Amino acid sequence: MNRVLAHTGVKYPIVQAPMGWIARSQLASAVSNAGGLGIIETSSGEVDACLAEIEKMKELTDKPFGVNLPLLFIREPRIVDLVAKSGVKFVSTSAGSPAKLLPTLKAAGLTVYHVVPNLSSALKAVEAGVDGLIVEGGEGGGFKNPDDVSTLVLLQAVREKTDVPMIAAGGICDGRGMAAAFALGAEGIQMGTRFVSAAESPVHHNYKQAIVDADDTGTVMLNRKSTPCVRALKTERAKEIDRAGSFDRAIFGKVKDVYFGGDMEASLALAGQTVGLIHEVLPVAEIIGRTVDGFHAIRRQQGERSQSGGF
Repeated sequence: MNRVLAHTGVKYPIVQAPMGWIARSQLASAVSNAGGLGIIETSSGEVDACLAEIEKMKELTDKPFGVNLPLLFIREPRIVDLVAKSGVKFVSTSAGSPAKLLPTLKAAGLTVYHVVPNLSSALKAVEAGVDGLIVEGGEGGGFKNPDDVSTLVLLQAVREKTDVPMIAAGGICDGRGMAAAFALGAEGIQMGTRFVSAAESPVHHNYKQAIVDADDTGTVMLNRKSTPCVRALKTERAKEIDRAGSFDRAIFGKVKDVYFGGDMEASLALAGQTVGLIHEVLPVAEIIGRTVDGFHAIRRQQGERSQSGGF
């Protein structure tokens, strides 16, 4: 039995990443309605807006969805209690230790998966009592651990030492990536960049087109020696920052000019290495459908259809 399906109640074990400002009801409801798990972000820090998006989700879909709580970015502690009381059943935690939040979340009957960038974090999260892990390699976009480990290696390392269900993240955008992740012990996948470029994504067309136009070397890791370390599209602004070696966090003050205004040089356009595998803007339902079909095709080729996890 596929434990991710059991924990989430979705049709397909495909999770949408919680990108700040982007992962709201417009995109998340499309993912949930297509059989995946839409996630509402709270990393933007806009507590009331995010809570409103959770309520809007209940109007846009009758399917399961979740909420992400990034520990490092929680400015208002009330968000934890409010999310716990919101009626959602699945929460992902990230950017810190989930230990302090778990009692509140588990008391509310929530299933909690924690995002981990390395084996050490995974072991601590399991010890704290999470239900599962989102194992995210350095290929993914957004905020990263500067000592990055590839998804390929990290999945194997975590599976070797733990037996909790794993959702693989970073470098996955299609059925081939999903099949590879399952071969290494994952029971689900999380996609970010692929959904940023989706037709239902709220971001500006320029951002989507930049993802489509980028090749496999089209992203860069920035600020490795400071914080935050991020993976972003290799725009002229990003190249300039890369040469300088670091950037001021204030640059994110204009990130919405990139996301929704289409000015690709105003700030950083966060994206993962899957930009080299994304060649067109597609509706969410088609992205999920193609991913599932591609996954099963590969599993059939390998004679493993009977072990596909019940979906």
